[in-house]
Amino acid sequence: MLNFVLCDDSLPSLNRLSRMLESIFIKNNIDAQVSLLASKPSEVLTYVNENKVDVLFLDINLNDTLNGCDVADLIRKKNKYIYIIFLTGHLEYALLAYKFKTFDYLPKPIVDERLEETVLRLIEDMHTEHTNFIKINNNKTIINADEINYIKKDGMKLVFCTSKQSYETYSSFSKFENCLPENFVRCHKSYIVNINNVTEFKNNENILELKNNQFCNIGAKYKTNFMEVFKNGNFTNAL
Repeated sequence: MLNFVLCDDSLPSLNRLSRMLESIFIKNNIDAQVSLLASKPSEVLTYVNENKVDVLFLDINLNDTLNGCDVADLIRKKNKYIYIIFLTGHLEYALLAYKFKTFDYLPKPIVDERLEETVLRLIEDMHTEHTNFIKINNNKTIINADEINYIKKDGMKLVFCTSKQSYETYSSFSKFENCLPENFVRCHKSYIVNINNVTEFKNNENILELKNNQFCNIGAKYKTNFMEVFKNGNFTNAL
């Protein structure tokens, strides 16, 4: 599920934007939620540091010592993957906004059609090979690759297991191999694991422990290659 964060010093504007986005999610069957409404930059910065955020709608003119550009600059120094969309009623800020690698710029007042077009274009952009997001089915279910602990083959299905929930789709490993970041390694005929989320390797038991007390197996056929990748970071032909 994608997490959207909204920041505007106007509470009515925040609530209106949240309602508009929720309607777009429902209408287009997008697996997403508004996870935070913030009126202060400090709330956003704290939340981004402690939680997974995929999309940030950020008002430029904030009634604070920090404006939206300041917030975007601080976030970009730590996270290059968050999609930032600026909001403002002052058109002169439009060019400045793109300095911070923003995805879009929405003038106020926000129009439903323009917002929906931006969200749909954003969803489409997320599952290109140039991003850290993976589209797993035709229902616009998109997952940040960092969240995935492992992918399991279960008959005709693939199960994408994150710390919070699992997502199923009828597909094969071969379809996703070219979409996965290099830190995803085949460790079993039925498992591809995100080695960045491995918390313990039980060598004698051929078991990997991952975040949130999840486990997956290492197959004998794949163990030598997996160990080379896991220890040395040699990602060549990891899948």
